Amino acid sequence: MKIVVFGAGAWGTALAANAAARHDVTLWARDAAQAAAIAQQRENTRYLPGLPVPASIDVRADAQDALCALAQAHDIAIVATPMAGLRGMLQALSGCGVPVAWLCKGFESGTGLLGHEIRNEVAPTLASGALSGPSFAQEVAQGRPTALVAASTDAEVRDALVAAFHGPSMRVYANDDLAGVEVGGAVKNVLAIATGLCDGLSLGLNARAALITRGLAEMTRLGVALGARADTFMGLSGLGDLVLTATGDLSRNRRVGLLLAQGLSLRQAVDSLGHVAEGVYTARTVVARAQQLGVDMPISRGVVALLDGRLKPAEAVAQLMGRDPAAEAG
Repeated sequence: MKIVVFGAGAWGTALAANAAARHDVTLWARDAAQAAAIAQQRENTRYLPGLPVPASIDVRADAQDALCALAQAHDIAIVATPMAGLRGMLQALSGCGVPVAWLCKGFESGTGLLGHEIRNEVAPTLASGALSGPSFAQEVAQGRPTALVAASTDAEVRDALVAAFHGPSMRVYANDDLAGVEVGGAVKNVLAIATGLCDGLSLGLNARAALITRGLAEMTRLGVALGARADTFMGLSGLGDLVLTATGDLSRNRRVGLLLAQGLSLRQAVDSLGHVAEGVYTARTVVARAQQLGVDMPISRGVVALLDGRLKPAEAVAQLMGRDPAAEAG
């Protein structure tokens, strides 16, 4: 199978490296200098230092107007850009006639749209979906066991994703609830900031468990309001991704919460990462969409107040713990 991965960040590089053992893989980088460096050094020193990029991977930096032609030379195209770049990539690939799947998780800043909603606007006839689930790029690149979800309303796209990435170290499950998979991937980043804050303030394991559990309830409420199935959030792209991102030491969003708890400003916390923490950019949009739909998301609101500087870390926790009693199902 021939696979092209558009985006040479950590996740795109890791997925390309993992698939290269079984398939013919091309990795595209927007920056020609970065592409040349990866091709020469066989290492992505900026995003995955110390981990080899297989020699079989063709690393390229074609111009934006040539991306459709590049995609057409492959069986499936994977968009591995941050959420901010998805719209432009889908526009570029809209007429290529090749299945397209995106890896980014979040709501688009400004419009508040999920990936499939952006697709509906700019490329409504494009056969597409998302590859999501609990996965740290570093572990995928190392070939450690990982389970992902191939989500699409199109069975052919789901089948193509399974054929492309299911292998000895990666199990890929198909799911037709694209909205649910995308909501889970977006909201878990916001909740991971809250959990990092909780751990950074040394509030204990009881508090962490409560936060994750109630966060899952928030995630599910928003997802159902957006047309998702509730049971999707008990799977890999919901509970699985939430637990990984909220508790794993490789989580950038969790790290933001830890740094804010230490007294760093948001700018200092983000700058120290060197990578995108999608939860920082997604949090306000999550809350805005929830408010439009009449969905209560107190943890996410607390994260936004913290990021905006309206609450200090301890105040954000006190606000959540001071809420009135309620039934757990609510």
